[in-house]
Amino acid sequence: MKQSEFDFSRIDPVLEKYAHVKGSLITILQKAQETYGYLSEEVILYIAEKTKVKPAKIYGVVTFYTQFRLKPVGKYLIMLCQGTACHVNGSERIESAICQKLCIKDGETTEDNLFTLNNVACLGCCSLSPVMMINGETYAKLTPKKAENILDKLKKEALLEGEVQ
Repeated sequence: MKQSEFDFSRIDPVLEKYAHVKGSLITILQKAQETYGYLSEEVILYIAEKTKVKPAKIYGVVTFYTQFRLKPVGKYLIMLCQGTACHVNGSERIESAICQKLCIKDGETTEDNLFTLNNVACLGCCSLSPVMMINGETYAKLTPKKAENILDKLKKEALLEGEVQ
C-alpha cells in the first residue's frame, strides 16, 4: 500500500466537530476541499469511514454540487460565466480566446498547473457581462483581448514568483 499524500490530521478537527451532526456532510466536504484544494478518492473514503456515510452517498453529493472538485485545479481557477447576459455579450468569444491561449478546454488544467478553466452557469454579475472570476477576483466587461491580457499578467506574476518554468 502506497503512502498517502494526504495528511488526514488536517481535517480531523472538522470531523470531530461535525461527524455525528445530522446534515453536516456539505460542511465537512467544503472544509476538506478548502484544506486539500479538491476531494480525492482517499479523502472521500476517509470522510466516509469517520462519518459512517456510504462513499456512494458522498460521491452523489460531490457530483451534484458544482462547488466540489474531484481533481486538483491550477493555481488560478478561472470561472467563466456562461449565463444569459454573458452569453449575449460574447462569453463564447472569451472562452475561445482563453482556450486557444492556454491550449485547454472547459474543465481542464494547463500542463504547468497554472490555470484551470471552468464554465459556470452564473456569477451574479449580469450588469458587468461578460465576466470571469479568477481566485475570487472579478474581471468585467471582457473582450477576448482583455481576457488574454489578464492571463498574461497572471502568468508573468507566477514566473516572477518562480512558480512556473
